[in-house]
Amino acid sequence: MSELTAGSYDAIIFDAGGVFVLPDPTVIAPLLAPFGGSLDLEQHRRGHYAAMAAKSRADDAESNWQTYNETYVETVGVDPTMTAIAARLLERTRSADLWRYPIAENVDAIGVLERHGVPMSVVSNAAGQIEWVLEWAGVCQRGEGPLVSMRIIIDSEVVGVAKPDPQIFEFALVEHSESPRERILYVGDSVSMDVNGSRAAGLVPVLIDPFDDHEGADFARVRSVGDLVELFVN
Repeated sequence: MSELTAGSYDAIIFDAGGVFVLPDPTVIAPLLAPFGGSLDLEQHRRGHYAAMAAKSRADDAESNWQTYNETYVETVGVDPTMTAIAARLLERTRSADLWRYPIAENVDAIGVLERHGVPMSVVSNAAGQIEWVLEWAGVCQRGEGPLVSMRIIIDSEVVGVAKPDPQIFEFALVEHSESPRERILYVGDSVSMDVNGSRAAGLVPVLIDPFDDHEGADFARVRSVGDLVELFVN
């Protein structure tokens, strides 16, 4: 595992899905319950990270969510004989607009980072909705306002480039021109999209890995955004 060193970074750019918001388990849990799925929202949080790890191991393209769907329903306890139908149902239900359930501890942590003066932005593979969703969910907004301030929020649909293409990060880096890119962290939940893409852009990748699904990886991992605060506190 790569180690992060306090005092070595100037700014943080975040992914949105899996960092600030999850596919809404208050919708997905009742959907999968008839097939044996758990109604425990924490189990659905576990399902997301297990599914993202499986998607990365399979090196699936951003548009291919089959491995994710199958792993998710298996992790939340769907009857194995119902995996295929439950995965198809999840695929039809987990729309872009469903990525809206805030991860409270990570939202709290960016408030702490803001109070310490850490410059922050968002770069997300999304469908044109992510800036609005982050504000609606009470996570952050672009520029000044009542929520945590991000310098910019980049949506792949809007800019026409998606991770892992490193070009997408350039749209945010112009807002962090005072910092060398090797002093900027990029925090995401996907190895194939976030770690590989940000590394190719010259940023320092950090994976949100709350359940230690990537033991022995050659990149930095944290359980939550709160683990990054000590890097910026003098």
